[in-house]
Amino acid sequence: MYPQKTITAIKDLLIEGHLTIAVAESVTAGHLQAALSQAENARHFFQGGLTAYNVGQKVLHLGVEPIHALESNCVSGLVSRQMAFGIARLFTSDYGVGITGYASKVPEKDILLPFAFYSICRDGKELAAGRIEVEEEDALQAQLYYTGKVLEFLHAVLIADSSV
Repeated sequence: MYPQKTITAIKDLLIEGHLTIAVAESVTAGHLQAALSQAENARHFFQGGLTAYNVGQKVLHLGVEPIHALESNCVSGLVSRQMAFGIARLFTSDYGVGITGYASKVPEKDILLPFAFYSICRDGKELAAGRIEVEEEDALQAQLYYTGKVLEFLHAVLIADSSV
């Protein structure tokens, strides 16, 4: 279900660097947490995560700014960045990952193509961020697609960050 080779590579880089990670999810509904937990010796690098679906929980636990969150339906690059910073702080981890978006079309909000924003941070600095679009009709398949893409981006960040 999850890209095992990528997960193992992430695990190896984090353990080798004595680094930890935590994730804050919305659109992926815990799939990033489940994926990272599949790594051998996950307890040595994976601090945990939080799945927050509504504004109140994102504000309360992750420090997301409420006015912008309400205006954007909690789906923006700023919200994903605040989620990443917030989860790293909450779990005292070196890296934080945040992702928020839509897993299916929402015609009443004019969302005809599902998309998500992600952010990867370390020590209060955003290292990678972007928007992922998916043409998947099935929400679960969209969530799995986002999960795979974020793991790919995380792997690339870890490689780049470890060479510094």
